[in-house]
Parts: sequence; C-alpha cells; structure tokens
Amino acid sequence: MKTLPLYLTLTIAVIIGVTNPAFAQADSDDHDHDHEAHATEDTQQGESEDHKHQNEHGDTDNQSHDDEENTSRIDSDMAVQVGIGTTAATEKTLHQTITSYGVLSTGPEQLSHMRARFSGLITSVKASIGDTVKAGDLLAEVESDESLKKYSVRAPISGTVVQRHANTGEVTKDQVLFSIADFGTLWAELRIYPAQRDNVSTGQTVEIASDKQTITGKISHIIPSLNKPYQLARVQLDNRQLGLSPGLLVEGHIVIAEFKVPLAVEKAAVQQLGGRSGVFIQEEETYRFAPLTLGRADEHYVEVLGGINASQRYVNQNSYLIKADIEKSEAEHEH
Repeated sequence: MKTLPLYLTLTIAVIIGVTNPAFAQADSDDHDHDHEAHATEDTQQGESEDHKHQNEHGDTDNQSHDDEENTSRIDSDMAVQVGIGTTAATEKTLHQTITSYGVLSTGPEQLSHMRARFSGLITSVKASIGDTVKAGDLLAEVESDESLKKYSVRAPISGTVVQRHANTGEVTKDQVLFSIADFGTLWAELRIYPAQRDNVSTGQTVEIASDKQTITGKISHIIPSLNKPYQLARVQLDNRQLGLSPGLLVEGHIVIAEFKVPLAVEKAAVQQLGGRSGVFIQEEETYRFAPLTLGRADEHYVEVLGGINASQRYVNQNSYLIKADIEKSEAEHEH
C-alpha cells in the first residue's frame, strides 16, 4: 500500500474538521464542563465560608446575649434605697453543728421570796410589781405585834419585783410579801437525746436562736432529766441587754467541729438562676450573675470552690431583687 504524502494528510484533516464540527464541539464541551465545575466548587467554598462565619458570629452573639441576660444595672442611689448590700468574699471558719431544742429558765439562786420576820401591821409599802430593785432596797415596813416596833423588809437580791402580796394596813403572818427575780442571767436548758449524747460535752459553744435573736454561750454542765429519755445541757446566757423571759422556747445549735476554708460566701446570698447556683458580683453599678462551684456549708456560710475570687464584692443583702429584675427582663424579651 502506498503512503499518502504528508501535505495531503494534513489537508484531509483540516477538511474533516471544517465539514464535521462534532470534533470541535466535543472539545468545547469538555472545556465548558471544566469551567462550570470550577465555578461550582468556588461557589460551594464561598457558601461554606459564609456559613462558618455566620456560625462564629452567631456563637459570639449568643455568648454576648447570655452575658447581657445575666446582668442588671442599678443606680447606686437606688441600690441604697432598696437595701441592696454587698460584702467581700473571704476565708471563713465553718462550724459543724447539731440542733437541740429547749426552754429558758432561771437558776434557783435567782428567785427570792420575802416574808415578814414577825407578825404585825404593814405600815408602808415601797415597791410594786415590775419595779427594778437592788439588794438592800426598802420594800415595806411592818409594826411588830409583840414589840410594837417597826422593822424593815428589804430586797435580798437585785432584780425585778414579780409578785406582791402586801398592802398598807394588812396584817402579816407567814405569807410571801414579795417575790424578786433576777433575769440578768438566764439558762437555756437544751434536750440532748441518746443519739446526740456522744457528740455533746461541757465547754462547747452553742448558738441560741429565739425571738429573732441569736445569743452565743457555752455548755456549763449536762444533767440528767428525771423520768425523761433525755439529758439537759445548760447554757448560761447574758440577758441584761436582751430582755428575754423564762419559759421561752429556744433552738440551740451546738458546735461539734469547725474547719477553715479559703473562700466562702454567705449562704443567704446564693440564688438559683438558669438552673445554676451563684451570686451577683458587683461591678460598679452593674450586677453580674456568677455561677459557683460550692463545697461544705454550715448555718451561715458555704464554701466556694470556683466562680469567684477572693475580695470580689458580691450581693449579700436583698439579692433576690436583682434576680427578679433579670427574670422580668427575660420574660419581656421572650414576648
């Protein structure tokens, strides 16, 4: 077979390309397809980056929104008016206690009953029920039936006149004329049951709560209670400035152990917000909710393991007002 000259082969190829455009179209399609694929890839990449940017922006907005939701701004003058108080978080000594109940009473030496030494006529009375007297004060004068001489009835102890059975012109025999009680010292008699007995001993500190007051004392002695399933822990209390009365029911918190913690806040300051426990940190006129990790606690304080730093000021008075303000703002925002 003869081979065609080279110039004839090239000429035929050109003619075929002109007369049959399928070959050129196929090549063009391949090129267009590559261009479209590249454009699609660029579009998808752009959408992905936009979506990522939106997510990041959304996360930032959500965090900022959460911070705003958990804060409340209160003018300093208004804070004073509504009684919002703050204090610093510091180290504390916490106390482990057991609770006991009892009543206030007086000691036998604190109640005195006065009678006339001799029968006779009461010529004068100097004291009435409710009067405060000192030892040696004149209470009444009596004229003796035998000697017809006057003698004095005087207060043997200092205290308050709680009974009077003497009037001028009456005749005395062996009746009680006056009763004087010294309420300057009272005794809290707390019931200690067998399950508590091993943890209670003399000398322990006791906080006595009664009539919205708290008094601190120590257990002086523990005595049996006749025909009762408990013993009595007696705590001496200074009542000179308190004005408490015998017979008043009291609640005693006996300290059986104590331990120091590096950081604690007042128990009453802790609030629940969004399912978390925390306190409101003061930052000038802004109050921010700070979730806390809490540890051991006693009647008044709770240990802080995380969420607040030492010396940071937190709201310890009327913190519920700030919580209510934040919850109100959230409710309005939802509507």
